[in-house]
Amino acid sequence: MDSTLSKLDQFLATLETAVADGSFVRLALRNPVGPDETLKSVDIKPVLIRGDVKLGFTMHHQTKDLVQNHPPAGAIGQLRKALTTDFQQGYLFTTGFDLLLDTQGKAPRLKQTAPTSKAPPSLAHDRSKTRLIPAGGKSYLTALGVTDADGTVLKNSGDKFRQINRYVEILAPLLKAIPKDRLRKLVDMGAGKGYLTFAVADYLANTLHFPTEVVGVEFRPDLVTLCNDIAERTGVANLEFVPGTIENYDSTGADVLIALHACDTATDDAIAKGIAAEAELIVVAPCCHKQIRREIETANTGNDLDFLMKHGIFVERQAEMVTDAMRAMILEYFGYSTKVFEFISDLHTPKNVLIVGTRTKRGRDPAALQKLADAKAYFGIRRHYLEEAAGLLVSA
Repeated sequence: MDSTLSKLDQFLATLETAVADGSFVRLALRNPVGPDETLKSVDIKPVLIRGDVKLGFTMHHQTKDLVQNHPPAGAIGQLRKALTTDFQQGYLFTTGFDLLLDTQGKAPRLKQTAPTSKAPPSLAHDRSKTRLIPAGGKSYLTALGVTDADGTVLKNSGDKFRQINRYVEILAPLLKAIPKDRLRKLVDMGAGKGYLTFAVADYLANTLHFPTEVVGVEFRPDLVTLCNDIAERTGVANLEFVPGTIENYDSTGADVLIALHACDTATDDAIAKGIAAEAELIVVAPCCHKQIRREIETANTGNDLDFLMKHGIFVERQAEMVTDAMRAMILEYFGYSTKVFEFISDLHTPKNVLIVGTRTKRGRDPAALQKLADAKAYFGIRRHYLEEAAGLLVSA
């Protein structure tokens, strides 16, 4: 190392050499001192993107991680700033040695030690991770505007691609648990542009090898025409889109019913259709909870939640939880085992709660109905829309 250079210059020059000769494994920035108190650490590794080596930065904040990729020259400038103002320690790992830059104390210092790892660095990029619905070789993803003709996820479609895969990842074990002879028909209520409908049909046909009929129900005729055209052009088997509303669709014969982001009581209509069909599996991701919110806002319960309910934002959140919990109770009454959980980070979509109902009983559970009645009385709710949609009459 050139003793005429500052310790920081020597550290960065060593990094440049390691990147150039392929010995760079990774770099870690620690001991934060910068103005952004949420930034806790940064990890950098080499990644190969379209044939070019870049440095992938993963910035670990208190509640989220942010990822950026920079060409080496630009990355050096970013690191110079970070090690000047944001972090007091930099750990450089190469196949030949490790190097620590420590700027704490009166004078910066460098310390070289034996290499932690002599293995050559992996240039695999995070996007190459194995997914149930890969980006390559899926012409329907190209037709839907998720990937380009080479199977690369388009810049503005990354969230959609991850959402599709996360949804299929959740559905996969649930679908596998259903015997093939009882998974004859899957209905997607409110299919929209069909991103998830196509992906589920693909997974059933090409991964599980089930001859399941997949139907997407969509109110907008132009989307129905578009999706049927894409299905025909791209050869997605056993997939059809039909026009109509969730409320008016005849769900007879549906073994699985799914609905993503059907607004307000449309989610209840979808659940009711699944119950009426005695579907083996019902999976919905609700959107909006206006009906129960109006009930709660007009109620005069005088219960111990009044201190919360005087704030609009808490009323909204309470309405979401109460609405979905009551949906779960009604499903349980009809013999379904239920789970309610987040299915994808709210960084990708704020509507990220999934209700899963798996049919485990053939009878009714009166205890669930009593719990529902007690909950309605507590919150001053006269009716839950799903009660009517499912043919129930429950007094508070």
